[in-house]
Amino acid sequence: QVQLVESGGGLVQAGDSLRLSCAASGLTFSRYGMGWFRQAPGKERAFVAGISASGMSTTYVDSVKGRFTISRDNAKNTVYLQMASLKPEDTAVYYCAATRLYLPTRTYEYDTWGQGTQVTVSS
Repeated sequence: QVQLVESGGGLVQAGDSLRLSCAASGLTFSRYGMGWFRQAPGKERAFVAGISASGMSTTYVDSVKGRFTISRDNAKNTVYLQMASLKPEDTAVYYCAATRLYLPTRTYEYDTWGQGTQVTVSS
């Protein structure tokens, strides 16, 4: 079955960096666009970054532009989210998701979700 497994979350201080990984299995990874979302306590799940199936195109929510970088390695069936200059407001559970669409930003446009990884940024 299709499975996405996130890793790399943790507790860091403001200004630190962290890299999240999402390993995919059970799907032809190179045919799927991938996205990262996050959900803070009491808030809805929100789009963070997306990357096309080829990896040639990316998109970001404004609040992370210049700080976060999404990338993928189709040979390893893995998508990454490199996060730098982390802020307390980045604290959330981060989810990766797969889609057959081109760079969508809405949760319902993604077919498969991982279980999430917690990122906590202390001030």
